[in-house]
Amino acid sequence: MWHDLLGAFALVMVIEGVLPFLNPERFRQGLKIMLSFDDQSLRTMGLLSMIIGLVLLNLFG
Repeated sequence: MWHDLLGAFALVMVIEGVLPFLNPERFRQGLKIMLSFDDQSLRTMGLLSMIIGLVLLNLFG
């Protein structure tokens, strides 16, 4: 189980690093936009992201 969890974490790190590596200026602009969001909007986006991820895991995992 720990092996799978670490593998998933490593994959997330690789995917998260693609945009700043390929286009750092666009990544920076995206972070600036996110700074303007209020806490509730960020929480809603995080919740939706988790739900979509869980649905995809159940469909394809």
